[in-house]
Amino acid sequence: MTILPQWFVLPFVIWLGLWVGSFLNVVIYRVPRGQSVVKPRSRCPACGALIRWYQNIPLLSFVLLRGRCAYCGGAISWRYPLVEGVTAAFFVVTYLAMGLRVQLPFAWFFLSALVAIFFIDLDFRIIPDAATLPGIALGLAFAALTPEVGWVKGIVGSVAGGGALWVMALAGAALFKQRAVRGGDVKLAAMVGAFMGWQELMLILAGALVLALLWLGLASLAVTGKVQRGRIPFGPYVSIAAFVGFLFGYGVIRF
Repeated sequence: MTILPQWFVLPFVIWLGLWVGSFLNVVIYRVPRGQSVVKPRSRCPACGALIRWYQNIPLLSFVLLRGRCAYCGGAISWRYPLVEGVTAAFFVVTYLAMGLRVQLPFAWFFLSALVAIFFIDLDFRIIPDAATLPGIALGLAFAALTPEVGWVKGIVGSVAGGGALWVMALAGAALFKQRAVRGGDVKLAAMVGAFMGWQELMLILAGALVLALLWLGLASLAVTGKVQRGRIPFGPYVSIAAFVGFLFGYGVIRF
């Protein structure tokens, strides 16, 4: 039950979400490259100039600098304010849906991990263990604290998620002589299952498959004039479906 008034808490939630989004930008850039997320301090990727603290304020600095580096004038990627804004929006929506409950920090970690996984898998076709392995442990704790899930469903969901994609990986290797699913996808499904339980996990995986097929078919046909073929990253589709399922999945299952 929320004790503090919403108008008092909401600015702090927005502020926290923006700064977590700023940190996620560091994670998205550095983790796939094997770099530390702690040091060195942020620099312009074009000229290497050190970015001062007042030039690194989420959203505000991008607007004041007009999307340009203060030193070399190079364009700052639109992804930086996008990640910050999306993360803040996720924090706000989750807070409004859950209130100030003990599960809220776990939920924020889950959604932050999904944001990082979305962009890392999109760029590098990898899903880092640094996001999924702690996520599995925190997901089981979240499930134990959440009556709608419960620790039994969390454990079953984690095993079922990882197991289902592992079976798909084996089937793909046997039928097509290539890896249809990667280890990172298996761990991502295990993390989602730990947070959501096995029933919601099935909805999320089904939704992710539909999104992937829609992109392969309709979207790629509209953009490129032909149906996309070859390998695609599965993590972004699971991330989108997991966020929607996290907010609405329990209601769909009850229905």
